Amino acid sequence: MSNELGEERTTERPEDGRTAVEELRVLLFMRPGPDRELLAEALGPQYRIAASTDPATLDGAFDCCVFDRRGLGGPDFDRVADVVAAGQDAGEAFLPFVLLVSGEANDGVETAVWEHVDDVIELPAEKAELRSRIGNLIERRRTAVELRSRSAELEATVDELRLKERAMDEAPVGIVITDPDRDDNPIVYVNERFQTLTGYDSDEALGKNCRFLQGEDTDPRTRRALRERIDAERPVAVDIVNYRKNGRRFWQRVDIAPLHDDGHVENFVGFQTDITSRKIRERRLQVLNRVLSHNLKNKMNLIEGHVALLREVADVDDSLDSFGVIERAAVDLMDLADSVRRIDRVISTAESSAESFVLNERIEQLVSVFEDRYPEATFSVSLPDDPVEVAVGGLITAIEEAVENAVVHNAGPSPTVDIHVETRAGRWVDVEIEDDGPGIPNREVDVLDGGETPLNHAERLGLWQIHWIVTKAGGTFSVTDTESGGTVVTLSIPLEG
Repeated sequence: MSNELGEERTTERPEDGRTAVEELRVLLFMRPGPDRELLAEALGPQYRIAASTDPATLDGAFDCCVFDRRGLGGPDFDRVADVVAAGQDAGEAFLPFVLLVSGEANDGVETAVWEHVDDVIELPAEKAELRSRIGNLIERRRTAVELRSRSAELEATVDELRLKERAMDEAPVGIVITDPDRDDNPIVYVNERFQTLTGYDSDEALGKNCRFLQGEDTDPRTRRALRERIDAERPVAVDIVNYRKNGRRFWQRVDIAPLHDDGHVENFVGFQTDITSRKIRERRLQVLNRVLSHNLKNKMNLIEGHVALLREVADVDDSLDSFGVIERAAVDLMDLADSVRRIDRVISTAESSAESFVLNERIEQLVSVFEDRYPEATFSVSLPDDPVEVAVGGLITAIEEAVENAVVHNAGPSPTVDIHVETRAGRWVDVEIEDDGPGIPNREVDVLDGGETPLNHAERLGLWQIHWIVTKAGGTFSVTDTESGGTVVTLSIPLEG
């Protein structure tokens, strides 16, 4: 607060020991003199006092302004009123202005002043009266400021709640909130997406337990899992068959979590996603996988057996061994079926298993196996000094596939494979497998990013296996050529989730 023509006082309030500067402020908009000294002495023990006659101080921070006719250098009250009105317009909360008048100069005050000031005090007056009357106004001021602050906080809270409610209502997944403190844990909120998914409007869903969506084809084991986890007040996620209002069944992914307050579960929130298309696709892949791994293999065995019989009875030119071509094609198809089945098993295991292991140790074990399997090949390994702990399902299988490819696709008499492992800032690990073979055709690598097309496709399913495992872990997979014509396969894996 500016104090050009007077001093500013700081005192302690006897009841709580806090300084008045930290509390409420009074501006004495008065010239030096006995009246100002009287006010400062009377109010100083309770409030922070500032004195000035500069109109700019009315734009500052204060909780009450006390002035007299002499404060602006003249008896014309219209000039005072303009300044007071300007000060009042500066704030939204109640801001009291008090006019001091002497008994001799009190003529006409009542008719002009009350529109602009909150009290008129006639001097001389006792200190107790000054403290009481001005104190009442300041107390009103403090109450008004607190109310305005609380109103602003309430308004902000309401806006936040409205935003959250709008986000929930417009979320692309169904949202349900239940109340476990009420009988049978009924639904107390559903968003618009829930109503679209199920066909039930809010009036039809509220007050019911979520099991009303279940039906004849709902798996009892899934029901039990939901019930047990909710009774234990623990999160749960399941795929479940539910039924729409029109009786149509559909698959949902349901994620449920308890909402705690001071250790008590006040509500459960559930998120529902329609996964019917995904389930149909999964079932279709299961059927196709069974046909590929079982039926196709049986047919190829049948073809191979009959080719052997025909070869015994047929008189053919050995230079045109068509039977041999058919046999090799049948064997290749059976190997392909085995590869598809194996990759499917590896990927499925990788998705469900992410146990932590030390990468250094596993790679050393893997290299020892390859040295026994391919004694003609040379393997070298470079590992970090510190253990590298990872939790990526299928990672060792991906590394094994890359090393295997480096050996079997090298037509040289002594293939060389270098395995180099390096960490980056403790957050990533790079596994590089370098070979001196003929390299991997570009078309085999391009499809990993661009996808398969009728004209552009990969014949090495192992590359897809590596790509799927690394990508699932949030990492990257790249293939580059070396200057000597070999290949470097790099698997980059994040060490943090």
